[in-house]
Amino acid sequence: MATKTTSSKRLTVDRLLSKLGIASRGTSQEWIRAGRVSINGRVVRDPATWVLWPKDAVSIDDQPIHDSAKRFLLFHKPKGVITTHSDEKGRKTIFDLLPSDLGYLHAVGRLDQATSGLLMLTNDSALSSFLTDPTRKVMRTYLVSVRGEFTEAQATEAVVGVVDGGERLQCHSVKIQKSSGRESHLEVVLIQGKNREIRRLFKSLGHEVTRLRRIQYGPFKLEDLPSGAWREVSIEDVRKALRLS
Repeated sequence: MATKTTSSKRLTVDRLLSKLGIASRGTSQEWIRAGRVSINGRVVRDPATWVLWPKDAVSIDDQPIHDSAKRFLLFHKPKGVITTHSDEKGRKTIFDLLPSDLGYLHAVGRLDQATSGLLMLTNDSALSSFLTDPTRKVMRTYLVSVRGEFTEAQATEAVVGVVDGGERLQCHSVKIQKSSGRESHLEVVLIQGKNREIRRLFKSLGHEVTRLRRIQYGPFKLEDLPSGAWREVSIEDVRKALRLS
């Protein structure tokens, strides 16, 4: 039986640390500039230093690094926390709610502070790139409450799209679940992830968003996961779900 060999890949050391899920690209660059990272026993201070992985030996604080097991979590983000590792204003982040022994994970896309619902976390950069690639048109489904009566004509306008700040904002689909002069409830599907897209789009249509919750991203659903809770999905199951979808 033939022995399987692993070919080395050439990439910058800051990108390597990010791809392995050890730290974000920005944090990796800080560590490197601080002299905490070495390649083959030599300290490097330039984040753009090339490395052949896994042929080259890379260490952080004299501790060798290894390719970590890939992980994928579904997390019910509560309203009022932000999607980042740290915040200069001292606000609570999603990582304050998660166990510290999960290792370095990054969010797949973001939800703003006032938005709740399904957020995915992983240390697999290729997987997160796939899920957020606009050309893949991965559907994201939201439950949206807005002030005032939302009409079918406005639903059509939301699908056609509006231009705001030089960007075209639009929904893939809008279903009106309830509409009254006081408030309307909608199910909205997006196939892109522009910054605060739903809030900006509906404001352009004359409606303030009062509640926003993501319930599905691609084949992954929030279902009955409680607010602040998470569950892990094996990478094999994630890939299977993506193939089936």
